[in-house]
Amino acid sequence: MLNRTGIRPETLEKYMSVRSALLALAIATTPMLIAVPSACAEAPIYTGRFNNLAVQGFDPVTYFTLGELQKGLREFSTRYMGAEFRFVSQDNLDTFLSDPMAYAPQYGGYCAWAMADGKFAKGDARRWNIVDGKLYLNYNKSIQEKWLADIPGFIARADRVWPEVRDQ
Repeated sequence: MLNRTGIRPETLEKYMSVRSALLALAIATTPMLIAVPSACAEAPIYTGRFNNLAVQGFDPVTYFTLGELQKGLREFSTRYMGAEFRFVSQDNLDTFLSDPMAYAPQYGGYCAWAMADGKFAKGDARRWNIVDGKLYLNYNKSIQEKWLADIPGFIARADRVWPEVRDQ
């Protein structure tokens, strides 16, 4: 038998039950959603458009330990700040996990030279420098040459603007 809404009573009862459960879930999780932005101290890591790999899949620890690029492996990976980081070994993964901020690229992996002007440009994992124990990426070879001309100046400017632009 249909009621005036044209819906069978048992169907309407199921609908109302599901609707009530979803409403309760929404009410219960709203405080968690509100708390998320304040819990995130940094913006997500740049990954590009077509995957979720940080530093283009290169192991960020090898920049520091070997001074070179090495592609990470899927079996040694972790998620950090919204991106997948890959490593060449369990040791490197463990090293990263012990202090991710020490190995993750500065400015979320965006080009450090562009960030000095408050602009977002992709960082190329093959165009990198370690300065004072921090990893910086640049957009391409010609931009990296400009970056090399005044690294301390660009870092100082980028450090000033990063807190303002990272949440954009």
